[in-house]
Amino acid sequence: MTQNSQNPESVQFGERYVSPEEKTTLVRGVFDSVADNYDIMNDLMSGGIHRLWKDHLIRRIRPKAGLSYLDVAGGTGDIAFKIHKKLSASERQVAYGEKINTNGDAHPPACGYDGSITLCDLNWDMLRVGRDRAIDKGNLNEFQWITGNAETLPLPDASVDVYTIAFGLRNVTRIDDALKEAYRVLKPGGRFYCLEFSHVENPVISNIYDKFSYHVIPKVGELVAKDRDSYQYLVESIRKMPTQENLKQRLSDSGFTKTSYENLTFGVAAIHYGQKDS
Repeated sequence: MTQNSQNPESVQFGERYVSPEEKTTLVRGVFDSVADNYDIMNDLMSGGIHRLWKDHLIRRIRPKAGLSYLDVAGGTGDIAFKIHKKLSASERQVAYGEKINTNGDAHPPACGYDGSITLCDLNWDMLRVGRDRAIDKGNLNEFQWITGNAETLPLPDASVDVYTIAFGLRNVTRIDDALKEAYRVLKPGGRFYCLEFSHVENPVISNIYDKFSYHVIPKVGELVAKDRDSYQYLVESIRKMPTQENLKQRLSDSGFTKTSYENLTFGVAAIHYGQKDS
């Protein structure tokens, strides 16, 4: 990929052409608007299937104690909470039991398991929703919460074992920059996972999906979230997402090896994978 061909989505806000700076501002506005209804709308938009996709992603990740996890565009906490839950009680006890016995602290250290789970999101309102959910679960101190842009992550080089981004990459202004940032913050041997809406390859199913997306989702957004425009953008942003093969190539161009993808539900969504060489 040549320099001039990088980040072609940076001037596209749905069907509109804008400057990269304007796109970042507009995307932030969308998620400021939909934050409080984001999880409800995900269920309505996908018929709840997004939960199955996320569970499948977690099975692929195989979370283990002692690793550091970064979930980018993870504001409302779905992926981070699932990683946390997957770590068994016995794993947690093994990971931080010595610390508890040594200092007499009855509570596990923040972001326990001798590792960490960090949520990073461009939108504070999305993080606010996630923090409220964590409080409801009694797990607020198990996570780190930071506001930041996927293109310029506020994290040191080689500081993360597992990088995830779920339904966030298509909203990033400069996708190639974000992929390079993911590579930068991952440790040698670190793993990258992206779960995102993608492109349906079967023309019959694609036609049905297009009709549902364009004619139903914005109307549901208007009725439930009182915000048709934001959900119109979200539908349009799916069509601007790179194809499966294109994103796989862009992962390779960013330095990742062992790149691959797995289609979910006929390609309505896909999981892309890459690894940073040790």
